Amino acid sequence: MSGYFIIVVAVIVGLYLLSSIKILSEYERAVIFRLGRLMENAKGPGVILVFGPVDRMVRVDLRQQALEVPPQDVITRDNVTLKVNAVVYWSVLNAPQAVVKVQNYYWQTQQFAQTTLRSVLGEVELDELLAHRDKLNARIQGILDQHTAPYGVKVSNVEVKQVDLPDQMLRAMAKQAEAEREKRAKIIHAEGEFSAAQRLTDAARIIATEPITLQLRYLQTLTEIGVEKNTTIVFPLPVDILSAITGALEKYRDRDAAKRG
Repeated sequence: MSGYFIIVVAVIVGLYLLSSIKILSEYERAVIFRLGRLMENAKGPGVILVFGPVDRMVRVDLRQQALEVPPQDVITRDNVTLKVNAVVYWSVLNAPQAVVKVQNYYWQTQQFAQTTLRSVLGEVELDELLAHRDKLNARIQGILDQHTAPYGVKVSNVEVKQVDLPDQMLRAMAKQAEAEREKRAKIIHAEGEFSAAQRLTDAARIIATEPITLQLRYLQTLTEIGVEKNTTIVFPLPVDILSAITGALEKYRDRDAAKRG
């Protein structure tokens, strides 16, 4: 009987030791409570021994995690109602503090992210939110990091993911963009007209000093038109040529009349 009892005890002890062996991955740490008291340093990674029920182990994941903040109703400083969601990138730096200081560090970080997102975006105007999103992300990240640092969580980055605008605001922004485009188009057209007027003025000054340039330009225009062989060109006759011909005819008539007389 004693030998049978020893075998049973050995089997129980062996099973107990096997159940006490825990294997932790490289990214995991074990926070150990011995008789309810926290052991100073977390254990792992690798093989560790947890002697229950004296010891109680809490696994903590040290990898960076992405926490998606659900859409929040935000009223900006210029009284525009928005729905904004974001993504918070965070990781645990101190496993014992994350377990001891707060009841649930994941839920705590999520609540801090929601309230900080609403409070920060409520202090800015819509144009600033759309144009300077990087600055707002950095500001939210700094505030969150101050809140989470006491319980060993590090917030490394915050990105405002999506901003949902009301339909009326979208239509108003579309009208504003269209008006801005029309304004730029009119300014560009006016600048083009001004430049063309300046060049025409310069050309007129040159032509005024050299009248023959007008005839040369006229002939050049006829040459350019003549390239297209499907065009009928009406060639105007200069008035001075007609005057010369008329004068020659009158002289010939007077001379003929003198010969007859």
